[in-house]
Amino acid sequence: MLSNSMLEEFSDGYYISRLCVAAYDGEHAVMECTQHEAANEQVYDVGDGIGRADQPLLVKVDESHFPVLAADDVPSGTLAVPDGVLEATRVDDPPAMRSVLVAKPDRATQLLEWFTPYTVNEPDYT
Repeated sequence: MLSNSMLEEFSDGYYISRLCVAAYDGEHAVMECTQHEAANEQVYDVGDGIGRADQPLLVKVDESHFPVLAADDVPSGTLAVPDGVLEATRVDDPPAMRSVLVAKPDRATQLLEWFTPYTVNEPDYT
């Protein structure tokens, strides 16, 4: 299981973490809710306890960037990725432990201005 501080500094634009990358039959890449919340707080905390909620976590696996949402049905320490997105990575035999990069706010903003691999629609929980 990953600690509350699951992300380590990697570069000016990214944090790094190690997660089990697994295939997922959902529409969006997801991770366990508590870990997603902790990562979101770490990435978007502006230093005074105020975080941003208007941008998704933007993760990079190999050369593919994609947004990640939270889900209750994902095991802790797992990044569950839809088959179509997974095909764009070099994860040939999931599940597999992989180093993944999480874009810092400035990098995420830049990347989201350039492109999004698929449209992110918030899940309908009603």
